[in-house]
Amino acid sequence: MTQQYPTSLGTSDADTITLLGQNLADDLMGKVGFGELTLWMVTQRRPTQSEVRVFEAVLVALADHGFTPTAIAARLTYLSAPDSVQGALAAGLLGGGSRFLGVTEDAGQFLAGVLAEADEIPADDAGYDALALAAVQRARAAGKFVPGLGHPVHKARDPRTPVLITIADEEGVRGPHLRLFEAIGRVHPQVLGRTLPLNGAGTCGAVLADLGLPLSLLRGFALLARAAGLLGQLAEEQRTPIANDIYMSVDRNATYITPK
Repeated sequence: MTQQYPTSLGTSDADTITLLGQNLADDLMGKVGFGELTLWMVTQRRPTQSEVRVFEAVLVALADHGFTPTAIAARLTYLSAPDSVQGALAAGLLGGGSRFLGVTEDAGQFLAGVLAEADEIPADDAGYDALALAAVQRARAAGKFVPGLGHPVHKARDPRTPVLITIADEEGVRGPHLRLFEAIGRVHPQVLGRTLPLNGAGTCGAVLADLGLPLSLLRGFALLARAAGLLGQLAEEQRTPIANDIYMSVDRNATYITPK
């Protein structure tokens, strides 16, 4: 009996390449954008242009934020192994975790969990506020952080957040996850005693969840966006190197302490 390995993504023969049931060369190349293709491959359905616009806004929002640990790791790895661009990209992507980039998935999971436990989806802002208040109170009582609240640089407002909300609203995909996240932004000062901004990564998680994308893959979309940013970082490292300066600064300022 011949073993079968089913796939609905890509296949090829001597003359053609087929992707998602389409002829890659004739039907997709030059006709489908990369963001659209990504959504199509993940969901196995062709997305609407509204979904594509929102999704690509998320990718742009997460692509690059300067000299973050992921960018520094990529540059230092490239310094050590300039013959391995893939290693430098991988080093940067491996740094996407609970503190950087992972908040996108954490926020989406958190919001989905709150909505799943609700008796019904709220019909108005007052209903979302009540649901959000209870969720923040539970998190506070359990000694947990609400993912997506606060930012190390943007203390008053993350500039990405209102833009993402506006685009989602314009395209008709401002769904329950994003509305709940907005409500958390309104009610959390009652519980925490201070006002924190809704950060862009958390907003991205809410938006991606509203697009119906698998919650277990939300971090993957953040990494997809950051891969582009890291490629830009490596291109800049080639033009204007700084990795060796970082290495030498740490090395020359290291202080040896005798083990006790």
